[in-house]
Amino acid sequence: MPHAFQTQELEIRRYRDSDRDDVWSLHRNAIEQIEALDAGDDYYADLHNITAAYLEPAGEFLVGRVEGRIVAMGGFARTSDAGAEIKRMRVHSSYQRRGFGRAILEVLEDRASQSGVKALRLETTVHQKAANELYRKNGYTETGRGKTLGFDVIRHEKRLR
Repeated sequence: MPHAFQTQELEIRRYRDSDRDDVWSLHRNAIEQIEALDAGDDYYADLHNITAAYLEPAGEFLVGRVEGRIVAMGGFARTSDAGAEIKRMRVHSSYQRRGFGRAILEVLEDRASQSGVKALRLETTVHQKAANELYRKNGYTETGRGKTLGFDVIRHEKRLR
């Protein structure tokens, strides 16, 4: 598994414990944009211990950096031997529309496939139109709708090769 991936502007690498505060700051910036701050701290507990929540149980968590600043992130958590859920996809509001979300997603998909994942699932709120478009354009299909913590969500899935 490659240690880091570089686009023209964005360096993508695996999360390190020293990234914790920057990841939390990026998360706060992103959820403020969708007004999802009232989801409750328990819902975000995984972000306070990414190593235990993602890396140790055979998942992945990536950060994307521009000039040393973490501006994008995302991970996947295993749900079964052949399945995983994409979680915590975020791009700082000042860095959106540059393909950073797509770049993180592509590296996550590659690493998931390399680790034996056959299907990725995720959910996003109905109001996150750019995120829903990103997933649709990258081969995810809608599998249903529902509510999570009072938010209307769309569930997506993608089968990996």
